[in-house]
Amino acid sequence: MRVGLPLVMSTRMGGEKRMESKTNETAAFARMRENQYFDRKSARIKPEDVARHLIAFANASGGQLVIGIEDDGEITGFKRANAKPVESFEQLPITQCAPTPQVAARRIPCVNSSGEDDLVLVLDVSPSSNHVVAKRSNGDVYLREDDRSVLLDREQVLALEYDKGQRWFEDEPEDRSGVDDIDHDVFDRYKQAIGATDIPDERVLRSRGFLADGHLTNAGVLLFSQYPAAFLPSARVRVVKVDGTELHTGRSLNIVKDVEFDGPLPEVVERASQLVGSLLREFQVLGDDGRFRTVPEYPRFAWFEGLVNAVAHRDYSIRGEHTRVMIYDDRLEITSPGALPNRVTVENMRTTRYARNPKICHVLTAFELVRELNEGVHRMYEEMAELGLPDPEYSEPNNFMVKLVLRNNIRQRVPYLNEQNDTAPSIVNQTEVPATGLTDIEREALAIVAVEGKVTTKRLAEKIGVNPRTAARTLKQLAQQGLLHWHGSGLRDPKQYYSRD
Repeated sequence: MRVGLPLVMSTRMGGEKRMESKTNETAAFARMRENQYFDRKSARIKPEDVARHLIAFANASGGQLVIGIEDDGEITGFKRANAKPVESFEQLPITQCAPTPQVAARRIPCVNSSGEDDLVLVLDVSPSSNHVVAKRSNGDVYLREDDRSVLLDREQVLALEYDKGQRWFEDEPEDRSGVDDIDHDVFDRYKQAIGATDIPDERVLRSRGFLADGHLTNAGVLLFSQYPAAFLPSARVRVVKVDGTELHTGRSLNIVKDVEFDGPLPEVVERASQLVGSLLREFQVLGDDGRFRTVPEYPRFAWFEGLVNAVAHRDYSIRGEHTRVMIYDDRLEITSPGALPNRVTVENMRTTRYARNPKICHVLTAFELVRELNEGVHRMYEEMAELGLPDPEYSEPNNFMVKLVLRNNIRQRVPYLNEQNDTAPSIVNQTEVPATGLTDIEREALAIVAVEGKVTTKRLAEKIGVNPRTAARTLKQLAQQGLLHWHGSGLRDPKQYYSRD
């Protein structure tokens, strides 16, 4: 008997560990935020009402639907009054969907909020790679967009049918890859972001569609492998800084910085954005309230969102072309291979949401690097307008790539770059200018000082087109207000001037 005792204890301990793992998984589902890839529903919901969510997940990038957890995260299971039979939810793919999507059903034991032994049902919905799934009773087609399952009109359904031929690349296994290629630092960050730290790596990879038949999918390679370019050579981001407004070649080559970034996409975005931020300038401008303030060359959100969208939505099946960021003196250009995805056009992209690479978008969203396409683009327009800059310019050159151009409107701004002009007067913290009472001539005089460090009567008169007497009176008034200081040996000194100090 003593010989068998350790075996019994080992079996019991193994069962307890499995139960603990399932409890942790259920708790993780209760904490997770509902989004484009995850939803949860009470077991009291009508099964036919759940069908639209299965259809929406199948038509998008797949996802997980958990039955038995309320919207607020309360684990109520299937023992609560009015709960529907668990079998009715398991049969939904066959009874409610056409064609039948691939759905794996798992019953997970749990303890419900009343303290009873219970279960929740997890429906793992695979993306439909080559056909559109509809509701069997009436032909309605749904698509998952953020945390909603949206009914599509006929035109959208047609566009979805066309786009199904583009979905295969992200889900296709890379036969040369395996779990050993995973960058565990990045993948551990992802597991923490989705609340899955207690779940084994391979289970997370499989359930999220990043591992198939022992190989990473292309999405898994791009997002989590140590060296994605070893499998997909064009999966890089190149950042180029150009000296001037046009790129020259040969002996006239005017590239001052050229860096390529390779690695898991979340790290590529982070490292490339750090370099871009370091290469951009700051301007000193005199605001309408008469105060100088420091403004960036471009709103950070605008260029960062442009970079992330280029990485998230590019067509990775196109070989031999990188995602590029080109920084010129007067503009910033971001290009990514592939035309705009599905029903998104240059005209409607501020209000239309769709992703060519939903799994990549999902992970970058988990890393808090990407927003839904139309939300981010709309905010880009707003932030450019707040700085008085032209609207972002999107185009599709040759229907082969998407190009974003941000213009810095440099001719209409007052440029000042601290680290490149050590002789210029520092006015970053000088905000004692009164909020009101400045004339246009006075503002122009202060602007000249901001750029050139000083101003003379002659310089102001020529700049504004007024007579020297008016210019002299203006400068004297600014000095009396303490906004400028006069320098000279006497009133007839030909070298006299005004400056901030």
